[in-house]
Amino acid sequence: MASPRTITIITLSVALGLFFIFMGTIKLTPRLSRDAYNEMKRAYKSYVRALPMLKKMGISSILLRKSIGALEVVCGIVMTLVPGRPKDVANFLLLLLVLAVLFFHQLVGDPLKRYAHALVFGILLTCRLLIARQPEEQPPEKRILSVNGDEQPLIQEAASEKGKMKVS
Repeated sequence: MASPRTITIITLSVALGLFFIFMGTIKLTPRLSRDAYNEMKRAYKSYVRALPMLKKMGISSILLRKSIGALEVVCGIVMTLVPGRPKDVANFLLLLLVLAVLFFHQLVGDPLKRYAHALVFGILLTCRLLIARQPEEQPPEKRILSVNGDEQPLIQEAASEKGKMKVS
């Protein structure tokens, strides 16, 4: 049976992956929701207007929106389907992306209700990354020392279990 830690990581990975696939797709195409797509277009135009250096670097609102949308879709697919280390990389990239989006929302002065979802998913990404990076707890193996026919746990292991060292 899988450990609660493993179940938590898998559940968060799939849920977050599907969310970012959905949000990235909305940024890329109007097929899922024309209203949401048009809202994304409007929002990204305001982000580029608020950061004139993006315009100087040749980054248009279309390029910014499509780049972020494509990155969300790719990282979402990795979070959902790819096992191992790539999930952590995708998680980290999405976390950086969420921080950038939060910066954009603050820059243009959006109210909290416009970016609350980004805060929540940023927290979820942080939790998933922290849980995934924790080492798996392994139960210590008990080794037995036989002394004059009596079986006793090794002194080091007995001491670490009780926090004290046994002196005989």
